[in-house]
Amino acid sequence: MRHCSVQVRGLLTRDELDRYNALLEVGSFLESQKRYDLSYTVQQEVDRLVQPAIERLKEKGRQRDRADEEYLASLRAQAEEADD
Repeated sequence: MRHCSVQVRGLLTRDELDRYNALLEVGSFLESQKRYDLSYTVQQEVDRLVQPAIERLKEKGRQRDRADEEYLASLRAQAEEADD
């Protein structure tokens, strides 16, 4: 079973995290029983489950980029004022 990143796990809601942990436990059990056909299905469900958290992580990155751009624009404005 493939785990998602720590950053993504940190953005899962409590319900999503509980379900994620349960699915990983089931998938690991299936892999230990060499039932890779069933563990593949569980992995697909895990992948669908973490999609909203991945989108939240992307949005946080976009917000950070916007904040950085605003900060740089304010620095440019201050530099222009100082030159005048």
